[in-house]
Amino acid sequence: MTNMIKNFASNESGAVTVDWVVLTAALVGLGLAVMAVVSGGVEDLSGEIQASLVTANPADNPFAGDNADLNDSID
Repeated sequence: MTNMIKNFASNESGAVTVDWVVLTAALVGLGLAVMAVVSGGVEDLSGEIQASLVTANPADNPFAGDNADLNDSID
């Protein structure tokens, strides 16, 4: 019986599996942390894009922007 316990204790075949599980859990945790940090900025940016698309008039010059008076003086 003691030989079986010593053999089990010295067997390292499961150690690699535990390493991969820990590394995978760390990568998943890192991905969730990055998503939590970035999601607020992405939501704000998508809201700004949506607002500008709703108010955009396709018949207007899309390159005029805030410098419309400069474009008029060039013509």
